[in-house]
Amino acid sequence: MKVLLSIKPEFAERIFEGSKKYEFRKAVFKNSDIKTVVVYASSPTQRVIGEFDIETIISDSPENLWNKTKRFAGIDEGFFYKYFADREMGFAIKIKKTRRYKEALCLREHFNLTPPQSFLYLRNENLVSQ
Repeated sequence: MKVLLSIKPEFAERIFEGSKKYEFRKAVFKNSDIKTVVVYASSPTQRVIGEFDIETIISDSPENLWNKTKRFAGIDEGFFYKYFADREMGFAIKIKKTRRYKEALCLREHFNLTPPQSFLYLRNENLVSQ
């Protein structure tokens, strides 16, 4: 099973170039069968640009999360703590393997979906790897 995540284009690019090995979230999907994340690069790109396999999901306090992930966070410490302000817990999705699509796809045209605020479950038949 796959999940669609909206990710800011600059962070999505870092994921596919390999400098960002963790995607940070305030909340994550409850379904433990999720093995793949489909990346929707949000505005101004507004395209599905690829996908990645999940190695693991770390759940911890922001301080511990930063200490465990800072080397490959792909974001600076100030941005990290601003994102997790007033949160006791946070999540880091560890990226295992990425697959960048040859052609970026329009979410509405190819999948008849609208961009999710956070995430959206996808049935495998909704999305085929390129």
